[in-house]
Amino acid sequence: MTEDPDVVVVGAGAAGTGAARGLAEAGLKVLVLEALPRTGGRAFTQQAAGSVVDIGCGWLHSADRNPWVGLAGEIGFDVDSGPSAWGDQFRDLGFTQSEREDAYLAFERWSERVATNPPRSDVAADAIDPADGWTSYLQALSGYISGDELQRISCKDYAAYDEASTDLNWRVPAGYGTLVSAAMPVQAVVSLSTPVEAITLDGRRVEVKTPSGTVRAKAVIVTTSTNVLAGDSIRWPSAFDPWRQAAQRLPLGWNEKLFFEITGSAPFENETHLIGDPRDASTGSYYIRPFGQPVIECYLGGAGARLVAEEGHKAVFARATDQLVRLFGGDIRRNLRPLIASDWARTASIGGAYSHALPGQADARIALAKPFDERVFFAGEATHTSDFSTAHGALQSGQRAAREVIAALTAIHS
Repeated sequence: MTEDPDVVVVGAGAAGTGAARGLAEAGLKVLVLEALPRTGGRAFTQQAAGSVVDIGCGWLHSADRNPWVGLAGEIGFDVDSGPSAWGDQFRDLGFTQSEREDAYLAFERWSERVATNPPRSDVAADAIDPADGWTSYLQALSGYISGDELQRISCKDYAAYDEASTDLNWRVPAGYGTLVSAAMPVQAVVSLSTPVEAITLDGRRVEVKTPSGTVRAKAVIVTTSTNVLAGDSIRWPSAFDPWRQAAQRLPLGWNEKLFFEITGSAPFENETHLIGDPRDASTGSYYIRPFGQPVIECYLGGAGARLVAEEGHKAVFARATDQLVRLFGGDIRRNLRPLIASDWARTASIGGAYSHALPGQADARIALAKPFDERVFFAGEATHTSDFSTAHGALQSGQRAAREVIAALTAIHS
């Protein structure tokens, strides 16, 4: 940070990585500032009790068109294209095949109404038909997909994602977070544990203040989460108010993961899945022994994930254990050891999971993606109009912002 760069990228997650790669390939001097002591942002792989677990994003969604798949091959990462156990219910425990068929049909009907005949309110909950009898199940799915209940989800926004997504979901055995971190270009200077305190406009330059000093750049790419952009941890110029207002309309949802270590002999089979209680909107979704590892991933969304912040990890681990015991029997208590958990909502430099548009606010994504004065540019999953909430949407947004910076700087010097 002793020499002013051409471009400062705020954030070293998937969007910041995409931006840094594009800028570095163009020969620009890039400084990436990251508040966390690591790269990757909401992509975070950890080693726990000999297992590799993704605390953040773990699946290469829409894998047949996901740019991380090609990038993984380019930098030497294996990608597992085997089928996912999602949608299965191990041994029909707590959720019979007949019940699943009814529940899935209710979800399909709701999805069809959202896409083809949405309510004028744009409130996704208003597309529920109570007669289907699976409202709690739909709310649980909304928590997993969008991080919030359907009362706070835009139909237009959800439909845009659903139409663009495909059914292929692949994985990186070494961890999605490991892949994202490895993709940061070596040409970029990355300063970790360096939170941005303020951004100010100085003539044609942009000043970025950090605890380590202030840097001046020709352009800045902001990839912070919407909760950070809308919040007060960074002092923003008043000229950014329209972008901050757009961010408020695209809040981060609630999603957390808990991991259990499986000990001893237990009735858990490799690559299996079940929902804890389909009639409980706060239920966990349990992926058992991914890649044969002795772990169970409990995925929580919406109401279930909020309990982590409200009650703490100990209470939520206990709740998940009770849910598994109701399905597998009391003997499995001795086989489950709380291992590791996420805490995205209370990670100050992030503040939640991924963005969703509030009802009537889907177009805020377009507003958020616009550059300011051809010197401040915005990226991040929330700026993508269809691949939001994903690491590939974030990557693409960073690449888009890099192209915008290169075009702006080229115009200045032409």
